[in-house]
Amino acid sequence: MCRWRHVRNIYLRCGHAENLPSTEIKCESARCKFSPNHPEHCVRPHCKSTCKEHHLFPEHYNPNIDAFCSVCTRVMGGRRRRLC
Repeated sequence: MCRWRHVRNIYLRCGHAENLPSTEIKCESARCKFSPNHPEHCVRPHCKSTCKEHHLFPEHYNPNIDAFCSVCTRVMGGRRRRLC
């Protein structure tokens, strides 16, 4: 079944977190309404009784990244240029 994936990067050097845009992960099932393999001729009411018409629970990923977030990197980069 198709599902949504939510990613929230956590940056260890500054402690900030950034949410990435949600992405839809497509499955290969012909019985999933959201799948690219779902037949075009499968329509209601037959489709509703034979096919899955909802997404699975979203996947949540929170990777810990040993770096600064994009905002902190931008701010520090500006300071470095002024100091040099």
